[in-house]
Amino acid sequence: MARFDVAALVSLLGSASVLASAFSSHGSTTLRPSFLSNRSDRFTNNNSNHADTVQKLFSIQGGSSSPSSLSSTATPNNFNAIYVPKEGGTGVKSASEMMGANMPTRSLGAPPPRQPKSATFVTSGGVTVDATVRGLRYTHGGLDQCEDDDDCANEYVPSFFKDEAGESSGVWGSEGAIERLVDLLDHKRGALLTSGYEFPGRYARWSLGFVNPPLEISGTGSRCKITALNARGQVLLEPVLEAMNRLKDSGVLSKVSLDDDVVEVEVVPPSEVGSFSEEERSRQPSLFSVVRSLVDLFGYSSDELGDLQLGLYGAFGYDLTFQFEPIRKSQERDPTQRDILLYLADEIVVVDQSRHSSWTVSLDFSYKSKSTKGLPHDCEPAPFLAFEHNPRNEGKFSARDTPKGDFTRSVDRAKHEFKMGNLFEAVLSQTFREKLDKETPPSVLFRRLRSRNPSPYGFLINLGEDEYLVGASPEMFVRCEKVENNEYRAGAIRVETCPISGTVARGVDALEDAARVKSLIMNLKEESELTMCTDVDRNDKSRICEPGSVKVIGRRQIEMYSRLIHTVDHVEGYLRPEFDALDAFLCHTWAVTVTGAPKTWAIQFVEDQERSARCWYGGAVGLVGFDGSMNTGLTLRTVRVKNGIAEVRAGATLLYDSDPEAEELETELKASAMLDAITSNDLAMEDTVLAEPVTKAGDGKSIILIDHEDSFVHTLGNYLRQTGADVMTLRSGPSALARIQALIDSGKKPGMVVLSPGPGSPKDFELSTTLSFLEKNKIPGFGVCLGLQGMVEHFGGELGVLGYPLHGKPTPIALTQSGQNSGSIFEGLPEQFDVARYHSLYGLNEKMPECLDVTALSEDGIVMAIKHKTLPYAAVQFHPESILTSPKHGMKILQNALKVLSYECE
Repeated sequence: MARFDVAALVSLLGSASVLASAFSSHGSTTLRPSFLSNRSDRFTNNNSNHADTVQKLFSIQGGSSSPSSLSSTATPNNFNAIYVPKEGGTGVKSASEMMGANMPTRSLGAPPPRQPKSATFVTSGGVTVDATVRGLRYTHGGLDQCEDDDDCANEYVPSFFKDEAGESSGVWGSEGAIERLVDLLDHKRGALLTSGYEFPGRYARWSLGFVNPPLEISGTGSRCKITALNARGQVLLEPVLEAMNRLKDSGVLSKVSLDDDVVEVEVVPPSEVGSFSEEERSRQPSLFSVVRSLVDLFGYSSDELGDLQLGLYGAFGYDLTFQFEPIRKSQERDPTQRDILLYLADEIVVVDQSRHSSWTVSLDFSYKSKSTKGLPHDCEPAPFLAFEHNPRNEGKFSARDTPKGDFTRSVDRAKHEFKMGNLFEAVLSQTFREKLDKETPPSVLFRRLRSRNPSPYGFLINLGEDEYLVGASPEMFVRCEKVENNEYRAGAIRVETCPISGTVARGVDALEDAARVKSLIMNLKEESELTMCTDVDRNDKSRICEPGSVKVIGRRQIEMYSRLIHTVDHVEGYLRPEFDALDAFLCHTWAVTVTGAPKTWAIQFVEDQERSARCWYGGAVGLVGFDGSMNTGLTLRTVRVKNGIAEVRAGATLLYDSDPEAEELETELKASAMLDAITSNDLAMEDTVLAEPVTKAGDGKSIILIDHEDSFVHTLGNYLRQTGADVMTLRSGPSALARIQALIDSGKKPGMVVLSPGPGSPKDFELSTTLSFLEKNKIPGFGVCLGLQGMVEHFGGELGVLGYPLHGKPTPIALTQSGQNSGSIFEGLPEQFDVARYHSLYGLNEKMPECLDVTALSEDGIVMAIKHKTLPYAAVQFHPESILTSPKHGMKILQNALKVLSYECE
């Protein structure tokens, strides 16, 4: 495919060679450094654009360009075309700056900065809680065995560290606790939430988890069950039953019953749309009414007691949105599907990796005459069963829910809706599946994802009923916490979200990442995606937040993950006093980043167009705190394990500008990291691109690098050493030549002399004398910038001065036929690639001596590389060691130079 439209580019950016004449008519000599002003006769301004040659080298997209397109009317390169303000600087504070004095109340989702204290208190619903907090030694880098360590003798051993006889497994420390939890979650109900990603003012690194919870809250549609999973949960059924009866008395529930260890309730149908204000929509009867009642029952003040992590942990399914918005269902649902699954935890491991601290929280509950003290934690097992041993799947399996190519047709349908004005954007998804064997339980998947794709919302949840969620989500859904110091009222609840939209694949290194970030930031379609998401998000908050409190505090910020780079906005608001975290959660269901806009119509479009129900995808996972807080992440980049089958669902944000094939590829790219975690058989980061082993072209060779007082010479020397060569750097001048002569006399003649870049001109450093010395002693030579200019002059050519100096500027170059031939220093490189230019002088093409071949040209016709036809000398008019020249290209050029530049007798 063509890369350059020369006519357009030259018209926009100008040509350096043309600028020479353009500036000469406007006093261009005044642009020269003072130390060159007395040498104006040495250099010639090049008025020839070599248009025919350039057009042959650079492909022209969309037709041909005539040589006149490179005429002297071209305008200069305008490197200040994008205005960069240098005044003002009074912008809003960043999220991290705003933490400041409020540091204790901005958790970043992490545990409290200090270990809370043990306490006994009564919840707002009359349940007595004995919270025992014990320090757990922070460990890192491996399991900490301390069977013989006296300091560990009296340390508390969590119940799940003990075997059936009550003996300790011998695994201690924070890392041991987390890894123990990972293993146990293969066959015990519970959850592990982790954040392995840091972002200032947004995310910190932490982990917390538990197994054997006493209570489970699950629901589908209007029905909900609160189940006691062990004897400890049975103690809590009485206050739970009383709370549900109160909810029934208020008219929210139509049915409440207790059957063995299960309190079962049914929510009344919501009121007719229009009979209540939209601000009251989140308070209409739903499964969240049950959750709110439990939050009220176990409510406590973390301001007084510290954050004890007391709350409900689990997952919220996509279908919960149907309890907030009336949607016509068209997908077939699994009758066993659950819309919500939450656990009340009573023994929690908390690890703060950012502060290197950890502890355990053990909770005992008492109500009236009953207490959990002394009762066992064990629950019925919930084991993983591989596909081939799992009777529930009945041997049925399909690799994906959407046949290859069908997704593009759904994109076309979305574009029609955009054209008609029915939608602004939509997020469609598809599901990919793999069978799991006994060697790939959920714990293995979790460890692979944690290693390969650190994220702010990592999780492993055993949902029971042979279902698990294993994820590495990059996106916050809703986070709520009290902030004492704010503009509205003391202790107001701050709600924040971080919409993600705009995606590009990671590059092979930081330099390519930077180029891709630039392409992402400059892409108007990607910007539009995020703009719509954030505008809808602001609308969601405005329903329940204080007027004027909804603000964008981060715009198009870059977050990098293992395979993808995203643009992210950060939005906050402060809830009005009559609303709580659950209102905030409901008003955002579900994020426009997984549905579209207008949201209600987009949700209906998703329901009608996708090939299967979303289940947990696009919902959320996390914590509903009994202190009024909330921390949830969107259920993205998630593996759902059900009946021995691993499902990965991935979506793409669609606009009218969307390309159907590209959007299908985006879903496949997003799913790829998850699918690799399923099919790969080790924990290595296989998706990490490792540099190819450098061929040691310089092994056994000695190189003299002559320094012409340049600022990059040592980087150039570093590159040369990477080839395996022994490099000695000498400052240019007679003493350098004398040192080389001494080496020759002692039988240690260097295998090559490299002529570095430098300021001034070749005559300032008597480069012709150096080259004559190399010729006399038959030493190959390679030149960079000034080195090229010196070779051109030495062999009889002339130099010109660019009308506009190019210093630290990238330029695409194209190889001539000579540059593409075997034995060239460009062998194995693309015919076109970008390089870094730092020069004002250049070799005139039309004055090039007969003995030199031009091997590369810039798109403005400037000679960018030469080689001697009979002698082992070559040079480049760019910096192979600069970050603007790809390191793999720069290294390849130097390796080739060491391979091909030699005298035949050697």
